[in-house]
Amino acid sequence: MEKIKILIVEDTVAESDRLIETLTSSQFDVVGVARSHQEALQLFYANKVDIVVIDIFLNGIPEGITFAETLNNVPQSARPFVFLTSSTDRSIFERAKLTKPYSFLLKPFNPLEVLYALEMAIEKFYNQPDIFQSDEEDTVISSDFLFIKKKDSLKKVAVSDIVNIEVEERYCSIFVGEEKFVIQISLAKITTLLDSTMFHRVHRNHIVNAHEIEEIQPSDGLLVMSNKSIIPISDHYKDVLNQFKIIK
Repeated sequence: MEKIKILIVEDTVAESDRLIETLTSSQFDVVGVARSHQEALQLFYANKVDIVVIDIFLNGIPEGITFAETLNNVPQSARPFVFLTSSTDRSIFERAKLTKPYSFLLKPFNPLEVLYALEMAIEKFYNQPDIFQSDEEDTVISSDFLFIKKKDSLKKVAVSDIVNIEVEERYCSIFVGEEKFVIQISLAKITTLLDSTMFHRVHRNHIVNAHEIEEIQPSDGLLVMSNKSIIPISDHYKDVLNQFKIIK
């Protein structure tokens, strides 16, 4: 499991320090603070970044907008971002709006507003045609990651790190190592979201990540997972064992 990684583009030390305190206390991972457009580019391409907070004016120049335009112009670099500014200039706002930020916040910022803006940005950005939200809309699911709301923060979970999933009615318990996340989503839906070459349904209520199987006990109809979970294989799904090369 990973924390959501965030890049701060802010040239005022007091403001960036306050942002860092706000974000780290809510379990975000601040990967860096850029003081200029050039530094923002360097940090962005040198780190895995999920979302960016951008001050529009850097050293008195609206280079934050220039950086946002760069994010939009390179498809593989597209990331959600929110603007922070103390400017009330309408022309600056109109130019910034063209970059399609997920929020536009005025300084001095309110910590809760920033956290809400980031949460909404992540949910909207990943709510694309190939992205799904759980039934309660507290989880954003893509082919690579789940962003799961837990208490007051979003947790980033790599799909490949999921060990097993236990289903009960409309709820799924997702096990990542020894940590458990419970989300409201049907078995039918979550099955369509998972890579069928990696995840296999072995029981009416169980899905396993084949890469996380440590032991197969065919005679007992059991699987031992990397997190020491013991998963039953029902007769209806025993054919799944044929997908594994077992040397006798």
